[in-house]
Amino acid sequence: MRGGNLWQLGQSITRRLAQADKKAITRRSFASEAELKKTALYDFHVAHGGKMVPFAGWGMPIQYKDSIMDSTLNCRENGGLFDVSHMCGLSLKGKDCIPFLEKLVVADVAGLTPLTGSLTVFTNEKGGAIDDSVITKVTDDHIYLVVNAGCRDKDLAHIEEHMKAFKAKGGDVSWHIHDERSLLALQGPLAAPVLQHLTKEDLSKIYFGEFRMLDINGAHCFLTRTGYTGEDGFEISVPSENALDLAKAILEKSEGKVRLTGLGARDSLRLEAGLCLYGNDMEQHITPVEAGLTWAIGKRRRAEGGFLGAEVILKQIETGPSIRRVGFFSSGPPARSHSEIQDEKGTTLGEVTSGGFSPCLKKNIAMGYVKSGSHKAGTKVKIVVRGKLYDGNVTKMPFVPTKYYKPS
Repeated sequence: MRGGNLWQLGQSITRRLAQADKKAITRRSFASEAELKKTALYDFHVAHGGKMVPFAGWGMPIQYKDSIMDSTLNCRENGGLFDVSHMCGLSLKGKDCIPFLEKLVVADVAGLTPLTGSLTVFTNEKGGAIDDSVITKVTDDHIYLVVNAGCRDKDLAHIEEHMKAFKAKGGDVSWHIHDERSLLALQGPLAAPVLQHLTKEDLSKIYFGEFRMLDINGAHCFLTRTGYTGEDGFEISVPSENALDLAKAILEKSEGKVRLTGLGARDSLRLEAGLCLYGNDMEQHITPVEAGLTWAIGKRRRAEGGFLGAEVILKQIETGPSIRRVGFFSSGPPARSHSEIQDEKGTTLGEVTSGGFSPCLKKNIAMGYVKSGSHKAGTKVKIVVRGKLYDGNVTKMPFVPTKYYKPS
């Protein structure tokens, strides 16, 4: 790959992350370096050549000494270790924590088997997405969830407001925000064999979306078999005082094959996997149905409703949304967020929300929203980049096949 494309890839990812960050933290300017929050691994990142950038009020590594392209490819071929401690983990507890949460999200939380989880969406009164989140039903009276860093303040305010009203009516629910813990994501084909060296629990019996509380490297951890790359892997919630030792142990046990991986590669990996970045591909005015997440709305929830915006969302399921999130391949320079999408006659169909050069496929990929009817795979489009029209076509996502560990 030519150096110019490498530079473009880095620049486009930096812009995309900054844009999502800016939208998610509305009316809040980037903090100065002195004001940025630091994860427990901040000095470790710097010592390993991490290029630190502001993200959601935190100083986070966008890349290390290797390029974003090499880092992306290594995660798919071997493995990547990501510090995602800027994200917010919290627990809801109490005998009514499930009916409480079901007022705020579209998932059938009650229907989850204990120690399993799902992607879900927090919705507003108009059916729009406040945030997406992975939620886990630990027990019938304990829910563990992780919300996006850029949405933390608004999410916690939203949950707290509704919790006060719920408790005022006699509901039994409380919460704990896990600020005492760090969050590491270990992703890629070596994730399970490397992590197995550090725990006695048989990881081959934990499948995609499942959760355990267990000791890893001598620390009590929350382990979820999930991730944001399309690869097999884990998110590990670890006490912050043990995070550095755990990161070092993972890298050591991999014999150099698993590398520290930054936000830049994380963004290209999730785009290749067709996953949304909140603030780009999902926002307050986009519903889960429009975003292609109808599958995350449980069958019982479709029948009963009972969550914010249910009337709008259930009508869209019945009659179809007016716009839909789709994937694209395109020629020319990579499409950027807000690049206009036209049909072959020049009529505007919608706009790109995320786009870039795929390190794995070696071609341009993008996702965005188009009018229903123009969403079918194979539909030819024109994409406007820097004032010029380039050929594109609608394609199914994910762009790179996912490798989640599921029962055979």
